[in-house]
Order: sequence, then C-alpha cells, then structure tokens
Amino acid sequence: MTPHHTGPTGLPAWLVQRTSAVYMLLFLVALLAFFGWHPLHSYAEWKRWVGHPAISLALALFFAALLAHMWVGLRDVLLDYARPAGLRRALLVLVALGLCAGAASMAWLLALQHV
Repeated sequence: MTPHHTGPTGLPAWLVQRTSAVYMLLFLVALLAFFGWHPLHSYAEWKRWVGHPAISLALALFFAALLAHMWVGLRDVLLDYARPAGLRRALLVLVALGLCAGAASMAWLLALQHV
C-alpha cells in the first residue's frame, strides 16, 4: 500500500524559485550583452531606452521575478527557522510589507518613464 499525501508539496514554491531565477539570469545576460555592444552615455539615452515599451515590460517582469524569488526564499527561511509562531507571523508580515513597498516604488519609477 502506498501512502497518500494530501498536504502541500512545495512544488509551486520550487517552480516560482526556479523560473524566476532562470528569467533573471537570462535578463541579466541579455542586458550585459546589449550594453557591451550599445553603451548608453547620457541620461536622455537611458530615459529613451527605459521608456521603450518592450524594455519597460522586461524590467517590470525582472522586478516581479526578483520580488517573487525574494518572497519564496525569505518565507521558506522564516517558516523553517523563526520560532515561536507569533514571531514568525510578524516577520512574514514585515517581509510582505517590505516587498510590497519595493513593488510599489518600482511601479512608480517605471510609470514615470512614460510621463
């Protein structure tokens, strides 16, 4: 008889961690290659480059992947090591608020590029 496991498996967190890491790696390699061949020398060039819709989307996806990666990693560490439960909940709330603040600031900065 095989055991029947009905609880969470950790697969969704594992997938988020791995897919976000792969996207961030590919993004950074592409970024380094682009800047190696097409360096930007002025604020106007940077602003025009970041203002391009495809670049803004890629940057937004990068920061979304970074925030998801950070959440899964920090959440797993806190779930494994933070004791007692009240402290763990408080720390998880602080991490979530910090990541939400980071997401809001990145959204605001990217939105400023289109004004």
